[in-house]
This record gives sequence, C-alpha cells and structure tokens, in this order.
Amino acid sequence: QVQLVESGGGSVQAGGSLRLSCTGSGYTFSTYCMGWFRQGPGKEREAVARITYGGGSTYYADSVKGRFTISRNNAENTVYLQMNSLKPEDTAMYYCARARVVEWRGNCLSPTFEYTYWGQGTQVTVSS
Repeated sequence: QVQLVESGGGSVQAGGSLRLSCTGSGYTFSTYCMGWFRQGPGKEREAVARITYGGGSTYYADSVKGRFTISRNNAENTVYLQMNSLKPEDTAMYYCARARVVEWRGNCLSPTFEYTYWGQGTQVTVSS
C-alpha cells in the first residue's frame, strides 16, 4: 500500500532553516506529483508547495515564495522541502502528499488537483 514518511521537523528560531524529507513507498514514486501541505494551530490545511513527477515544474503558496524550495530525487523516492528564513507563522504540522492520479501535463500544480495519500506529518515550530 502507499506509504509516505516525513522527517526533518523540529524547533528553530525565526530566521533559521529546516529541511523536510518525505519518502514514498508502495507505488512508482517517479510517476506521481507530490506536494507539501501544512496545518497550523486553529487553521485550515493549506498547500505549501507542489512538484511535478519529474521535478521540472513547481508551485508555491504566496506566503512561502522565495523562502521555501521543493525538490525531489526519484532515484531515492524522496521529496524535500527546504525552508529558509523561517517565521513564527510557519509553525505548523507539515504533511507530504501524493497526487490522486498520474498526471503528465502539470495540472497537478493546480490548487484544485486532488492529493489523496498523506504522511503522518512532522511538526515545525518557529520561535520569535
């Protein structure tokens, strides 16, 4: 079955950096778009970044543009989220997710594209 396992969360001061990793198994990792999402205290879950199956195209939420970078290594079945210049408002549980279906045209970067397999999450806490 599809499994996604995140790691790399932790506590950091504002301005610091963290790198999240997510390893997928139980499916052909290289054929699916992947995404990072987050849910802060009292907030709804939001998409942070998405990446196409080959890594050639990406999407970022406005709130993280210029600070976060999503990337993937298909040989290692892993997607990453490099987070720099962290702010207290970045505090959240971060989840990686897999697109519901294979999609080759980049439509998976759209906010309406479904992501249906989720990891257990990794906590990121940024203190001021």
